[in-house]
Amino acid sequence: MTHSISQHETIHLGHIDFYQGQLNIEQVVAIAKGAPIKLNDSPEYQHYIEKGARFIDSLLHEEGVVYGVTTGYGDSCTVNVSLELVHELPLHLSRFHGCGLGDVLSPMQARAVMACRLNSLAVGKSGVSYALLQRIEWLLNHNITPVIPEEGSVGASGDLTPLSYLAAVLVGEREVVYQGERRPTAEVYKQLNVNPLTLRPKEGLALMNGTAVMTALACLAFDRGQYLARLSSRITAMASLTLKGNSNHFDDILFAAKPHPGQSQVASWIRDDLNHHTHPRNSDRLQDRYSIRCAPHIIGVLQDALPFMRQFIETELNSANDNPIVDAQGEHILHGGHFYGGHIAFVMDSMKNTIANIADLIDRQMALVMDTKFNNGLPANLSASTGERRAINHGFKAVQIGVSAWTAEALKNTMPASVFSRSTECHNQDKVSMGTIAARDCMRVLQLTEQVAAAALLAMSQGIKLRIKQNELDESSLTPSLAKTLAQVNQDFELLVEDRPLESVLRQTVEKIQQAQWEVC
Repeated sequence: MTHSISQHETIHLGHIDFYQGQLNIEQVVAIAKGAPIKLNDSPEYQHYIEKGARFIDSLLHEEGVVYGVTTGYGDSCTVNVSLELVHELPLHLSRFHGCGLGDVLSPMQARAVMACRLNSLAVGKSGVSYALLQRIEWLLNHNITPVIPEEGSVGASGDLTPLSYLAAVLVGEREVVYQGERRPTAEVYKQLNVNPLTLRPKEGLALMNGTAVMTALACLAFDRGQYLARLSSRITAMASLTLKGNSNHFDDILFAAKPHPGQSQVASWIRDDLNHHTHPRNSDRLQDRYSIRCAPHIIGVLQDALPFMRQFIETELNSANDNPIVDAQGEHILHGGHFYGGHIAFVMDSMKNTIANIADLIDRQMALVMDTKFNNGLPANLSASTGERRAINHGFKAVQIGVSAWTAEALKNTMPASVFSRSTECHNQDKVSMGTIAARDCMRVLQLTEQVAAAALLAMSQGIKLRIKQNELDESSLTPSLAKTLAQVNQDFELLVEDRPLESVLRQTVEKIQQAQWEVC
């Protein structure tokens, strides 16, 4: 597993040689969590960026026709804008797109959006000024984040509406989150004695006509998905112990016969957690049910998909993805469709499928450990109550119902968003990616699956403790990895004997999953 980057490590952006200066997913996640950034401030790089802005100025001077600079936007590209009004056009673009609805992105998500947009503009193919890049750098390093509604993007021409909220903040409009408070941007600028920017002719379009929102969410989703692959492998090992399962299902010789690398990696993780070569059989059962035996084949799909997902996300992250592309060196204006978010849409639609399958896997494991017909001698619903009090205690019964609900909702959200393209904007945007909707769906599926995993961590820990209590499992036989996880759970969760509300500990466990606090490596 790739190690995370410290939130205190400065992330450097802006390189003349674009391919030597790529951001990776881990760096975006670190920026999202508060890491400072440092824009390349060398004279050579500043000249490189400014050359694009000056090229746009020269075209205006020569009365050249440039989409979105001397014309209206989208279907209005046939409407010419007089030179007297050109400088007002970017402001109008940001304002008429101020129609987002729904929940707003968290400050962490907004920081990821800002990092992705800044990195794309820093490629130097968007015709923006160095001052624009500096202002986004300043906002990030002062932890001033735009309030960005989630809804309103069809993923081409990029994330126009949500990114308009970043553009608006740059010019001193709408709202930001600063020092934990949601406040008018103009008020915060006045407090900090900062003047709003005046956007240059191409800058409104460059800011908004790109894939930064879906890409930012994809970076955060990848980070969480990668961790879930490892965590669900640990939960499977715990479920196998709880059920007195057969660890031969994860033998290395077996997986050499079907050598998908990610699948084999998952089998290895489970095998090592179970101390397979020392204690290969915990029962006389020849074959465990599929939710145990086939876990590497289910989790392994995600693990095997992660490399191509990383490639798609990081290529998008490090691309110039607005329109038109400004080639200042060759003095070309290239009109195209780099704002189309098809690659991110495919990754997010694919990831939500693999993640929801993991929710379904854990849901099935939970069903086995709760049911006395299948759990090999454990009490119903894993209740640790004994004697006559057993009749009034119900253990994890309601938690399992919750797991079923969360799993069902996760599975419902796996419908691919990218196939629901809608023609819009006078049929100019007649085929769109829906990448941002796919990314939002994926984030929801991740949340639901993390809730399922949290419930399973508590339940499987209860199951292992019951096996130990019933003298069916020697605590000293636990591998250090499983013993560590059990100890971590025990810090928050006492053996469930008498019924008690579990909402608080479930929420706490979900939060720890999202912060990758469970030591699963």
